[in-house]
Amino acid sequence: MAIESILAQIDSEIARLTQVRSLLAGSGSSSVNQRKNRKASAKGRKSRVLSPEARKRIADAQRKRWAAQKAKSR
Repeated sequence: MAIESILAQIDSEIARLTQVRSLLAGSGSSSVNQRKNRKASAKGRKSRVLSPEARKRIADAQRKRWAAQKAKSR
């Protein structure tokens, strides 16, 4: 009885792996290529530089959002 249980588990694992393999073989290669293309195009871009005033405005706005969220939770 234990051997039959082990064989059933092996069969279910093989079925699962076969299904995963078919999914990866069908669409996985294109998504991998898309990720590589995005990384390659991102390397050529210049990083954006914020002025100190813009950083301060963004930081102040975020602190205001945090304070509002904290006040709401009390």
